[in-house]
Amino acid sequence: MHVLTLFSRLLTTTLIPSLLMTVFLTAHAETAKPVQIQQAWARATAPGQSVGAAYMTLVHHENITLIAADSNAAGSVEIHSMEMKNGVMKMRMLEELPLKAGKAVKLGPGGLHLMLFDLQKPLKVGEKIELTLCFKDKQGEVTHQTVTLPVKEAAQ
Repeated sequence: MHVLTLFSRLLTTTLIPSLLMTVFLTAHAETAKPVQIQQAWARATAPGQSVGAAYMTLVHHENITLIAADSNAAGSVEIHSMEMKNGVMKMRMLEELPLKAGKAVKLGPGGLHLMLFDLQKPLKVGEKIELTLCFKDKQGEVTHQTVTLPVKEAAQ
């Protein structure tokens, strides 16, 4: 009888909780899919230019928000929008960029983009830089994704 009591305690205090945690973590890992980052590139800059720009297309299977970005090539990175109003180009910083489930959000010249401030050095065609994007889901969980961007001429 004593052996059965010990076995019962072992099951309820150790084995079953461990099994449940494993199942939970496995299920969560399968649902935490990364944002698809497509056609990512950074614009080449002129010598002495301290500001650059990065572009890409972002897609996710559920609503998620881009809340920040960082780069090894720049002192800071900001999310920006640009639009033409009454013949005047207006650019403004965005605190965040919502992504709707299944809808592609294009960051490109003349529209949404990432501004790279205080560049470490000019961005030259053929080089690569890294960007880390920070996303927040509807539960408030923050995830980070790092992407390598080739540096290209503006016309590409």
